[in-house]
Amino acid sequence: MILRQAQDRRLVVGLTGGIGSGKSTVADLFAGHGAAIIDTDAIAHRLTQSGGIAIPAIRAAFGERYIGHDGALNRPEMRALAFADPAARQRLEELLHPLILSLAESELAQNAAAPYAILVVPLLPRAPAFRRLAQRVLVVDCDEQAQLTRVVRRSGLTETEVRAIIASQTPRTERLALADDVIRNDGDLDGLAAQVAALHRSYMQNND
Repeated sequence: MILRQAQDRRLVVGLTGGIGSGKSTVADLFAGHGAAIIDTDAIAHRLTQSGGIAIPAIRAAFGERYIGHDGALNRPEMRALAFADPAARQRLEELLHPLILSLAESELAQNAAAPYAILVVPLLPRAPAFRRLAQRVLVVDCDEQAQLTRVVRRSGLTETEVRAIIASQTPRTERLALADDVIRNDGDLDGLAAQVAALHRSYMQNND
């Protein structure tokens, strides 16, 4: 009931986009305008860090190979498995998504005083349970070359590995078809900030 009351009072925007599109930068800009940011990737990392509540279930489902020496999820091993075996990826998502959803709902309720909330969900187009939490979908969009350049620079992954990640995600055209709002991230930070500021004004009006 607390969550429903919180959602009834203010707007929740589901923010999504492909890897390297700039979702985190956009979320940070919205935070600067006072929006509550609920980042499901950050929640997933907490769940799978050493001592995270998802670790025992991951160990039971996949084996010790996928748990690092520090007790956290072995991300390179799990990434390789998920790309090689769609059934394994689905099993991991079925394990993690209910936990992530529950914590996201709690964070939305805890941040009810914010004028509106940005719910960052990279897998939003394929995650109907998360889409039900949001009244609008915001897609951060850029061309594939920009994605490749950004992810290779920040992650150390090869271009081939990044292309495989992009290919595994929802196609760009499908994301855009779901969008109520689109932010283009092919320019500079000032241009990005201007787009966020315009949407902030719109979202504030939605709450009036």
